[in-house]
Amino acid sequence: MELLDQIRADLGAKYVVTGTDAEAWTRDWMNVYHWQPLAVVRPASTEQVQAIARACSAAGVAMVPVGGNTGLTGATKAQDAVMISLDRMNAIREIKPNAQVAIVESGAILDSIHQAVDVHNLVFPLFFGARGSAMIGGNLSTNAGGSNVLRYGNTRDLCLGLEVVLADGRVMNLMSELRKDNTGLNLKHMFIGAEGTLGIITAAVVRLYRKPLAYVTAMVGLRALEDSLPLLNRLQNETGGGVEAFEYMPRHYIERHMDKIESALEPFDDAHEVNILVEVATTRASDLEQDGSGTPKLQAILETALMDMIEAGSAQDVVIAQNEAQRRVMWERRESAAEITVGVPGSIDTDVAVPLDDVPAFLQQVSARVQEIDPDGQEFYISHLGDGNLHYTFYPSDTSGVFKEPITEAIEDVVLALNGSFSAEHGIGLSKRNSMARRKDPVALEMMRAIKSAFDPANLMNPGKVYPD
Repeated sequence: MELLDQIRADLGAKYVVTGTDAEAWTRDWMNVYHWQPLAVVRPASTEQVQAIARACSAAGVAMVPVGGNTGLTGATKAQDAVMISLDRMNAIREIKPNAQVAIVESGAILDSIHQAVDVHNLVFPLFFGARGSAMIGGNLSTNAGGSNVLRYGNTRDLCLGLEVVLADGRVMNLMSELRKDNTGLNLKHMFIGAEGTLGIITAAVVRLYRKPLAYVTAMVGLRALEDSLPLLNRLQNETGGGVEAFEYMPRHYIERHMDKIESALEPFDDAHEVNILVEVATTRASDLEQDGSGTPKLQAILETALMDMIEAGSAQDVVIAQNEAQRRVMWERRESAAEITVGVPGSIDTDVAVPLDDVPAFLQQVSARVQEIDPDGQEFYISHLGDGNLHYTFYPSDTSGVFKEPITEAIEDVVLALNGSFSAEHGIGLSKRNSMARRKDPVALEMMRAIKSAFDPANLMNPGKVYPD
């Protein structure tokens, strides 16, 4: 009570939430993890975050930072801890159009950043389904990915600088706007992907890009998944790296989407096993010049590549969006993934990455492995195919949990044999700590623990997450 009274004095009583008033912060959005925090505190400034950290450090009470709480690994579970919600620290402090950077606070909602920079004909190219509630601090803390990693990289690649409050309340000012800064260790990268275990991100400098002049978006039905990379490589070469997204939706995904989403439409007149969403974009005016038939150059590049594949028999069907409404229908199909995938009782959800040319091999090998363990179970997956990231889910025939570890280990076996990763973009949190213990290089784990101890010797920052015991 003394701790909370002190925080109330620093923040104001109404910004220290306890008991039933904290109900919204007692579970993750998938309703898998549940907890009761000591309190949820809602600072409005870096100085208030400092005061909270100092008070919790002195009292020896754990701190768990939280943004939009849209994570998928239980990283915000905060039993008996002080949850530090950054939702009031949501300012977009400054946009510098000529330098193409924005200075934002940790609680800024991703879609709010998108709207703010759009006024300046710029984009912050981090896009995924939860952008209407996810906050940039959480995106940084998990090194979030999404559909545009292929062209722009993960959140790590979009960040130039950070402001971080450490466990003892000190502020580390890493708010650089520089593209080059070779002054020793790049400490910024320690906090990106650390899931709040090293400190609390309170602000960031993020990179912006010129808004494309035009997008060309299409759904492609391929004969086989192996035919996808030649298409991707050709488009990259002919557009100067202009492929924004390259997403794979197998037939079973399309069927589930049709079943779960009332307004859903079939992508083609005929059903295809391999469905690719491809989008190319340009900032060059020359790519909008029309040929004799009135077709812009960028669209002609895509059309020619796809028609060549149809003539060769590797593509079976093509639909090119003719307007923004048709483009949105294509994207809504892909962005419904979380809504139609998660929340099934007993489901085993993974987020893996393999080399680009090993995606077909992974799917073939993992299917055989899981069917050996549970022949009556069902696999379900979707892929950011352009960067080798697969969201592979298995629905076991027995939902008691008896298959969870055997299936997870079988998936890991295949991933590691292909020199892949058991976590691509969702982070570790609680759900992948066993995988970390089994699969992460022991020396790497030892170094991670040493870094954690150096930044947070009392283990008060989001304890019990990421690092296996």
